[in-house]
Amino acid sequence: MQPYEERLTAPRSWWFIAVLTGVAMALILLPLGTLPMLGGFVGGGALAAAAVSSYGSVRIRVVGGSLLAGDANIPLGALGVPEVLDAEEARAWRTHKADTRAFMLLRGYVPTAVRIEVTDPADPTPYLYLSTRSPERLAAALTAVRTEV
Repeated sequence: MQPYEERLTAPRSWWFIAVLTGVAMALILLPLGTLPMLGGFVGGGALAAAAVSSYGSVRIRVVGGSLLAGDANIPLGALGVPEVLDAEEARAWRTHKADTRAFMLLRGYVPTAVRIEVTDPADPTPYLYLSTRSPERLAAALTAVRTEV
C-alpha cells in the first residue's frame, strides 16, 4: 500500500518561458538563415523544456516504512512528528529560521511545506523541510504509517 505520493511539477508559466527561450534562440540565429533559426528554436526550446521537466520531476512518497523525498530515502523510525507549515510559516523556515544542516526539498513555487525533526542521534541533520502542495495529507500519511510500523 502506498498512502502518499506527490510530484512537485513546475508551474505552467515555466513551460511558457521554455517556449520563449526557443523563440529567443531562433531570433539570435535569424541572421544566419532559416535553417539555423529553426534549429535554434527547436534546440533552445527542447533544452529549456528538459530543464523545466527535470526540476519539476521530484517526488515525495511514503512507501512501507520509508519516506522518499527526491533522492533521499529516510526510515520513518528516524523521524519525529511532522509539523504542517502554512505559507507564512514555511517562508520563515526557508529564510530566517532555516538551519544550514537541514535537508531541504525546496520548491519556491510551492508555498506550503512540512517540517519533520530527525530523531536519530547519529544523524547530524536537525530536520527535514519538504515543500508540498498538500501538507496535511503528507503529515497524516506519515503519522498513519508510523503507527502501523
